Amino acid sequence: MFGVFRRKVVSGSSSASIVGKSWRASRPVASTTTCFASEGEVLLHPGISGNVRSICHLTQPGATVNLKPLREVMISLQPCVSVQMQTRTFSSNSGDLVDAVVPFMGESISDGTLATFLKKPGDRVEIDEPIAQVETDKVTIDVASPEAGIIQEFVAKEGDTVEPGTKVAIISKSAEGAAAPSKSASTEAVSQPSPTAVEKVEEKPKPKVETTPVIEKPKPASPPPPKTSASEPQLPPKDRERRVPMTRLRKRVATRLKDSQNTFALLTTFNEVDMTNLMKLRSEYKDAFLEKHGVKLGLMSGFVKAAVSGLQNQPIINAVIDGDDIIYRDYIDISIAVGTPKGLVVPVIRNAEKMNFAEIEKEINTLAKKANNGTISIDEMAGGSFTISNGGVYGSLLSTPIINPPQSAILGMHSIVNRPIVVGGDIVSRPMMYIALTYDHRLIDGREAVFFLRRIKDVVEDPRRLLLDI
Repeated sequence: MFGVFRRKVVSGSSSASIVGKSWRASRPVASTTTCFASEGEVLLHPGISGNVRSICHLTQPGATVNLKPLREVMISLQPCVSVQMQTRTFSSNSGDLVDAVVPFMGESISDGTLATFLKKPGDRVEIDEPIAQVETDKVTIDVASPEAGIIQEFVAKEGDTVEPGTKVAIISKSAEGAAAPSKSASTEAVSQPSPTAVEKVEEKPKPKVETTPVIEKPKPASPPPPKTSASEPQLPPKDRERRVPMTRLRKRVATRLKDSQNTFALLTTFNEVDMTNLMKLRSEYKDAFLEKHGVKLGLMSGFVKAAVSGLQNQPIINAVIDGDDIIYRDYIDISIAVGTPKGLVVPVIRNAEKMNFAEIEKEINTLAKKANNGTISIDEMAGGSFTISNGGVYGSLLSTPIINPPQSAILGMHSIVNRPIVVGGDIVSRPMMYIALTYDHRLIDGREAVFFLRRIKDVVEDPRRLLLDI
């Protein structure tokens, strides 16, 4: 710190000492103002950016002053000169970096698990290109890149629980933003000497110390392993087991199925269906059906139409208990259970009572492809008043399906097997299928359940009943 300089300024016959005066008390000066750093008053000068703590030497018009000491002082006070510094901030507000966040996942879904990253840091991505997948209780949702650029870094980790709006990754719209950290890291690595080189320089030959050989004592024999009793079970070693966390979809399915068993009074009734006529109808018209409608004629459309007829004849099967009330649905939305590599999903065919065979087959194919690709939406699985599960595609001969809440019944289809049956007093071989109906016995009596399953059997065995409505 500099001390306070005092100088007498002679102007004509008068002199004045202005160093001790306050800056606010001094009148405006038309001559030059020279500042140097000292502990004094705060001066706001238009040529200097910011606040400068200084005391000023003022020279009035017509005054003379010895400038030699002051010039020497000014040479040493170069920091008082205004210096402009330009800086660049690397943040999401600079315009070059954008954040990839978790999108809205649906009204009934509040969070999800970050399942996997589809890209790596440094990869080039296009706009709306998926970079990660979030697994929810119902569907798998993609996290897309909001802009085209290069992935700079991932903020979240696989397995984290994320909510809509959670930042997952930082995308650099230009290649420079992503390459900058790697360049600085490489420069730093070159500038710093390797620790092995320093250790080699500091190594000095150590004097050898002669040691007498140590005679090892013989170790006592290890005790034999304890004998296990004959009743003690022999468990496999732990290293042959693998512990894998459950996916959110699997946990959701497990919870809903267990809730169904705990809530409903489940009862299952069975019947068998002769598939001869339906398979014959399919074989005769499959080519013409494919040529006109662009989709293959399958067996599922026949069972959906049969279920619609049964639900119309027995409306209680399409109803549901809500507290102390019974809700009768005047529409028929058929849920189709589809097994995917990630778990069981149940897309819904809306207003099945208004659809023909071709429309049903097209809708089933579309929903099945979306379910297997993981692109099915929540709206396409919401609702449903009755479910059909076809375990026959996996070779199941017989099963007792579980109701999908908030429904009251589910139809189980099984594999087609040629079995000997009696037809007109003769034993013949026919393609037969067992069908099962699991229903909520709190709402549905056995009479309605058997009548419903009987209607399924009659329509499948003789599809002409659908045309005549008998």
